[in-house]
Amino acid sequence: MIRLSTCVVALLLASVSGPFDAIRGKLGATIIGPNNPNIAVQNPDLFAPPTTDAGSIPNFKWPMSLSHNRLQTGGWARQQNTDVMPIAKAMAGVNMRLKPGAVRELHWHSTAEWAYVIKGSTQVTAVDQEGRNFISTVGPGDLWYFPPGIPHSLQATGDDPEGSEFLLVFDDGAFSEDETFMLTDWLAHVPAAVLEKNFQLSSTAFANVPSKELYIFPTDVPADDQPIPESPFGTVPEPFSFALSKVPATQFSGGTEKPVDSSTFKVSTTISAVEVTVEPGAMRELHWHPTQDEWDFFLEGEGRITVFASQGNARTFDFQAGDVAYVPASNGHYVENTGNSTLKFLEIFNSPQVQDISLSQWLALIPPALVKAHLGFSDEVIANLPKTKLGVVGPASK
Repeated sequence: MIRLSTCVVALLLASVSGPFDAIRGKLGATIIGPNNPNIAVQNPDLFAPPTTDAGSIPNFKWPMSLSHNRLQTGGWARQQNTDVMPIAKAMAGVNMRLKPGAVRELHWHSTAEWAYVIKGSTQVTAVDQEGRNFISTVGPGDLWYFPPGIPHSLQATGDDPEGSEFLLVFDDGAFSEDETFMLTDWLAHVPAAVLEKNFQLSSTAFANVPSKELYIFPTDVPADDQPIPESPFGTVPEPFSFALSKVPATQFSGGTEKPVDSSTFKVSTTISAVEVTVEPGAMRELHWHPTQDEWDFFLEGEGRITVFASQGNARTFDFQAGDVAYVPASNGHYVENTGNSTLKFLEIFNSPQVQDISLSQWLALIPPALVKAHLGFSDEVIANLPKTKLGVVGPASK
């Protein structure tokens, strides 16, 4: 089967109606019955799997485009959790959009919230359990993190005329955005007399409290120099935001990696991540993560992943921007750029540190006789195995 370029895919999506050849080598046959051409073109390795695929591995791809979108007056939100991708047990994600000035209302979660800003800027506020407060404007490529139970708000600034869009990741695969603890939802379910007693205010103070949650709603764009009320307990000791966009990336032969974990973003104690770029023809090297599941979000380009789950089980999926991938701990895998532009994605882990094991480094750092006995490599090949991690590997030399 011929892999299609981005331009060819675009033309096919606009014009073709099938049939397609579900053929790889001497295997398979044409499809002459009903078929969805959009799905087929975007998933060539599902349509005609590599002959190395075998056994049974649960679906580890979810396009956010297939998620139910919750539309609000100030924006929208769509999510991925175990309801739609059961394999993703350790983490879940929400893709959210806010118009300029729109607010994701004051709320908190029973899980931690890690965020990556895709476009625009978002002003975030929070108060911790000691009464220490925090405010920050977080721009494209930057992060925020709120520990479980910390109340916070998210508001799009006017820096971008379209507002902001960001990715939220939660350290529980069963997380649902619909189960958030929201300020207006709570107060709508507290008797008026109790509100008066708690705040020591008259009943008129609560005349405008909404009767149901606001969730995402429009309001004025926050001022650039908006001050935060002075707390008698000061501000939080470690910031809840992190300027990942200003961190230099590590360059490899085929792309870059930019890791962030609790050693640099100290408050982020349950989630770590790597921002990865892969050039055309290159790949994130064969590797695995010893104890952490990996939740991926594709930001740009096209790629494919083959997951090896032991006992002869392997499966390949193709990915485009906006898709989610999930690789369980210890499962061997790679991420290959199959398009004509740079592939950019996030590797996210439910762990305070990023850890991986490189296949090539492992083989280079054990007795050569063992490698020769297993794989039949020559002494010359073994001598050239890299003793440092390759990270992102460039195209193979001819």
